[in-house]
Amino acid sequence: MNIKSLLNNLLKCKSTDELIETTKKSELKKTLNIFDLIIIGIGAVVGTGIFTIIGTAIVGTPDSAGAGPAIILSMILAAVACVFTALCYSEIAAMIPVAGSAYTYTYATMGEFMAWMVGWILMLEYAIGNITVASAWTGYLVQLLRGFKQYLPDFIVHFPLWLRNDYISMLRMCKVYGWDIHDKVPHIFGVIPVSVNLPSIFIVLALTLLLIKGVKESTRVAGIMVGLNLFMIISFILVGAFYVKPENWTPFMTNGFEGVFMGAFLIFFAYIGFDAISTTAEETENPQRDLPIAILGTLVICTILYICVALVLTGIVPIAQIDTGAPIAHAMSFIKKDWFAGFISVGALAALTSVLLIYQLGTTRILYAMSRDRFLPKGWRLIHKKFKTPYVMTWFAGISVIVFSLFMDLRISAELCNFGTFTSFIIICIAVLILRKTDPDRKRPFKVPFSPLFPILGIIVCGGLMVYSLKALNESSIYFPLWLIAGVLIYVFYGYKQKRLEDAQRSNRNNN
Repeated sequence: MNIKSLLNNLLKCKSTDELIETTKKSELKKTLNIFDLIIIGIGAVVGTGIFTIIGTAIVGTPDSAGAGPAIILSMILAAVACVFTALCYSEIAAMIPVAGSAYTYTYATMGEFMAWMVGWILMLEYAIGNITVASAWTGYLVQLLRGFKQYLPDFIVHFPLWLRNDYISMLRMCKVYGWDIHDKVPHIFGVIPVSVNLPSIFIVLALTLLLIKGVKESTRVAGIMVGLNLFMIISFILVGAFYVKPENWTPFMTNGFEGVFMGAFLIFFAYIGFDAISTTAEETENPQRDLPIAILGTLVICTILYICVALVLTGIVPIAQIDTGAPIAHAMSFIKKDWFAGFISVGALAALTSVLLIYQLGTTRILYAMSRDRFLPKGWRLIHKKFKTPYVMTWFAGISVIVFSLFMDLRISAELCNFGTFTSFIIICIAVLILRKTDPDRKRPFKVPFSPLFPILGIIVCGGLMVYSLKALNESSIYFPLWLIAGVLIYVFYGYKQKRLEDAQRSNRNNN
């Protein structure tokens, strides 16, 4: 094969008409309305940012400075970056209402190779992000059980550490407290350690079964969880506002602009929610109208909630005393509202359950679109005869999260998820600019205002935060390029050959 033919294949795009035609043959059931989409968005955005990431973003990590009370500036910065991207998502999702999110849009604008790479990056964004959330779910479950220690047996309230932590977390814990790992973790034959996060495995399996049953049923459960979550968050804001001490907001920028930028990077992990909305395009009843409204509505609602929670949290608890593991529940305990801290744990469990559910949904829909394009085995996209869901893909996604959670470093997985999010957001902004040039006459139910300025600003802000963070985060800045290299190798040795086989089969059908 000559170089010209190779380049043509790598840059081969799917036309917008071809993509839309695919949806007419889709076996997925169209059941989602605008309320369902907003539930998906809020469920994915609010839980992670408020109940897990906000404490770390305020206080900082060994690799990054904390924002302190200036976390509200971090949130505004992240929201501004998201506004530009959300507008681009709204235009392209309404224009091409096809499952697959950024992967599909890249296929329509930048060609086969870039589409595969974006799909591979989205797996980093969703599947790896799910590992972080599942671990946080276990942490809040432990807190909830402790609240019932007077009624539950001790072996349930204080079940072994090796049944609620992965092995890497146990190693780190033993190092901090000076424990002997062999005393805390059982070893098979004295060699193979056994340390698993059992509650996270249980919740991932339960949600996998729910997703197989149907997306409408899943969004109903997510709706209940989101309702409980919003009630708890609003209650925290209203109750906590009476205990705010303005002196806790000084110094405001604890670590200067470095802390603000790193806080924005960490908070970005939570803004995957409106991307998840676009993955359900083929299951939306009126995607041209509902997708833009849901995407932008989710961003506005969640940003307001984030800022209010941050103001109350940093106003109640001095920065040095904020608990990064469960900041909201700890804040209530700090003001002697222990009973309310227990309710917060319930709300956190509900919120994180909805996040897990929606991340899992996004993962399967992206994998489904990639399998339909022959980048992944054909058998993976089989649709359940009764429930009309991609059940093989759903099982694969759930089991992958469980397996990777056994050895993935949770802090690094969250940072890697951020790099995936930034990359996909940049790609979406570029895709809008390309389609404005290559397909200017196509009907656009929603258009990005002030184009090309807003898409370019989205690229600059997301790219700037990503580059800045790469300099500060040593380990994940190494793993992210390794993930990209792995994606290239899979494409070279499997995906490319499968696509050429598909081309040959299509050519034979046309000739016959």
